[in-house]
Amino acid sequence: MSGFRGFLLKTNAMALAVGVIIGIALGNVVNSLVNDLIMPPVGVLLGGVDFSALVIKLKDATTDAAGKPVPEVDIRWGNFINVVIAFIVIAFVVYWISKALIKEEVAGPSKTCPACKEANAVDATRCRACTSTI
Repeated sequence: MSGFRGFLLKTNAMALAVGVIIGIALGNVVNSLVNDLIMPPVGVLLGGVDFSALVIKLKDATTDAAGKPVPEVDIRWGNFINVVIAFIVIAFVVYWISKALIKEEVAGPSKTCPACKEANAVDATRCRACTSTI
């Protein structure tokens, strides 16, 4: 058990697990936002169209020779349109949330190594990449 505990702590598996759990929870929140708050007004704006009902029927439902029901065969292109719209909205919401929450650090002043062109701290005397004198 101690080897497994060491593996979890050493490889950041616990941080990955927490990230996955939070990602799933955020996915549920975003899906609810899309399905419950955004898609109903979109449907109203498009004249009350329910995209999931739009299909191209290839074969009607029948029964076979043994009396078993054979389901109908449809191309559900309306459902595909629904999923594409939901994906676009979800991608926009995730972009918006990540833009608001993740701030890039401003790089501090640096000087460039003349040999390898690597950025180094201003007070460095040797390059951190090639160890040449700056």
